[in-house]
Amino acid sequence: MNRPHLKAVVAMASNRIIGKDGDLPWCLSEDLKWFKKMTVGHPVVMGRKTMESLRGPLPKRRNLVISRKATELPEGFELVGSCGEALERLEGEEQISIIGGAQIYAEMLPLCDEVLLSYVFHPYEGDTELPPFEEDFEVSEILYRDDDFELRRYLRK
Repeated sequence: MNRPHLKAVVAMASNRIIGKDGDLPWCLSEDLKWFKKMTVGHPVVMGRKTMESLRGPLPKRRNLVISRKATELPEGFELVGSCGEALERLEGEEQISIIGGAQIYAEMLPLCDEVLLSYVFHPYEGDTELPPFEEDFEVSEILYRDDDFELRRYLRK
């Protein structure tokens, strides 16, 4: 059986910030539309803090949450104890989206085939940074661009 195509889907400011106080430091509706388009129909894997930043499970997606602390999650989320357990649980899936946060990206980026990065052109204040990944990937195309951000598709070198 082939392993699923793993892609990280992330928005990052020009200073590598991806979060502030458990949320996004910006509100870009076009970015959120792309996020939905890129993840709908496939499982999403996230950490507990990312789950807590959502208003409930993402519709039309299987929502797996990696947590070593949580014992119970709101309805619509599946609890797994590790990245490895998440991948085991999703064996047979065609594609899996890794959606954060920083600790999950740090563990999963080395396994990813692709990174879909919404690169926000301006720096933002925040408390969470995206771990470096660019050394192992190269930009294959720019899928979208406006005044606020561009959506870059990176493929593993």
